[in-house]
Amino acid sequence: MNFEYTTESMPKAVVFHLQGEIIDKNQAMGFLDEISRFIASGKTKFILELSALKYMNSSGLNILVNTLTKARNAGGEVAVCNVSKKVTDLFVITKLDSIFHIEPTLEDALNKLQ
Repeated sequence: MNFEYTTESMPKAVVFHLQGEIIDKNQAMGFLDEISRFIASGKTKFILELSALKYMNSSGLNILVNTLTKARNAGGEVAVCNVSKKVTDLFVITKLDSIFHIEPTLEDALNKLQ
């Protein structure tokens, strides 16, 4: 399955609904470009909603870390929500759960970014 995403702009944050698999950085170049465009327009708070993300390897983690780095460098923040057990385990094993705000629901993620 390919990587796809949809974007939902909300008053407090931009929500990216990630779907499929992230196994290659080239798959996500459009996503990273869109993050950069939002930052350039002054939007720096992002939520990555992962309920439909089936698989992610180290390249996928690198893309999420790049997103977090871009947002924080612009004075913003990233929250992650609706994470599957498999992806949660990946965050824990790599200790990235200590740098990302991982929330159970979209509503919790929105509240975290207020």
